[in-house]
Amino acid sequence: MPAEPECIFCRIVDGSAPSTQVYEDDDVLAFLDIRPLSRGHTLIIPKVHASGLSELDPAIGGKVFQVAQQVALGQRRSDLGVDGVNLMLADGRAAMQTVFHVHIHAVPRRNGDKLNVASRLLLRRGGSSPETAALIREGIGRPAADG
Repeated sequence: MPAEPECIFCRIVDGSAPSTQVYEDDDVLAFLDIRPLSRGHTLIIPKVHASGLSELDPAIGGKVFQVAQQVALGQRRSDLGVDGVNLMLADGRAAMQTVFHVHIHAVPRRNGDKLNVASRLLLRRGGSSPETAALIREGIGRPAADG
């Protein structure tokens, strides 16, 4: 599908809206959420517009999930102190999708953080930083720890 000019994620893809990027290839873009649930909260999107899963080419969907896995592993391997990651995708208004361009949330979790994801989705604060993105990019490039 062609880019939707009113879609903020399409505008991020074409460079007309700002983002703090974590990863990019020909098909997928990952960037920090501007209203993170926790430090390092990253959104992974297909570069081609798809409002929901029914519009998403399965091959591109597979690539989006592969990048989400890389980002999650990068978050855990980074110096952000991440103990776990929630990968979440909302498909449709009833599922609390608010931006109608398919995206996966990679939300870093820390032991004892008491983050209530459902309530935080409703009340979120701003914040993303180039330093946080750099730590995740560095983590993506790190090999898995032995053991």
